[in-house]
This record gives sequence, C-alpha cells and structure tokens, in this order.
Amino acid sequence: MDETHVHDIARVIQLALAPAFLLTAVGSLLNVFANRLARIVDRYRAVSGRSPPAGAAEISAEIRVLERRATLVRWAITLATGAALFVSLVIGFAFLGFMLKVNFARVVATLFVAAMAALTVALGFFLREVTVAIGSFESRLEGRGPREDGAGGPARGR
Repeated sequence: MDETHVHDIARVIQLALAPAFLLTAVGSLLNVFANRLARIVDRYRAVSGRSPPAGAAEISAEIRVLERRATLVRWAITLATGAALFVSLVIGFAFLGFMLKVNFARVVATLFVAAMAALTVALGFFLREVTVAIGSFESRLEGRGPREDGAGGPARGR
C-alpha cells in the first residue's frame, strides 16, 4: 500500500468516527427510553392488579395515563432506533464510497439529515411522555387523581 492510500483510509475512518460517537449517544438514549418503558409496564401491572371496588375510576384513569405514556415512549424508541439505523447507514456508505470509488455524498447527507430529524422527533415524544408523567404525578399530589391526558400544569404552592 502506498502512503496516499493509507492516508485516504485514515481520512475515511476519521469521517466515520463522528457518526460512530453519535451512534453511541443514540444507543444511550435508547437505553433510557427502554428503562422508562419498563417502569411504565411495571406500574401498569401493579395498578391493574389492584381490586377495583374502592377506586375503580381512579384506577381506570391511571391505566389510561400509563397507556398514553407507553405509546409515547414506544414512538420515541421507534424513532431513535430509526435514527441509529440511519447513522449506521451513513458510516456504511462512507466506507462503501471509499472502497468502490463512488461519490455517495448526497446519500450520506440525506441519511444524516434523516437521522437528525428522527432523533429530534424521538426526543420530542420523550419530552411529551415526561410532561404527561409529571402532570399525572402533580395531579395525584393535589388529590385530584390522575388526569386522563396526564397534563397537570405548573405545580401550585411552590
């Protein structure tokens, strides 16, 4: 191998390194989202296992909030997984372009933009889930029971 070829390979590896770090960050977010979903499922099992006569309406409302939260987290997981797939494709096309001597710049740029869009929307879903969870918690603290939409507004008296 001549020195120019080694330099070219080193450059491709450098260019692929930033997306690889991004992939690590997305993986960490997926871990957070999955843990969040696991907590929601655990709470759902605990609430649905209660005997309904005492507070059937409250239990029903809490189950609806948990279902809403699970849906939001599921979307966050789906979109973050999509972002990870797009980033993986960015890395793959970067190396493929080098190996085949083909210019995949537009493909790589499009995949990167798609990854960022998917990640941004995933974070939006996660933020909404956190807002629903906090709203439900604040409603319970104020003695109103959980609202079905999970919204609670700003806490009063603080």
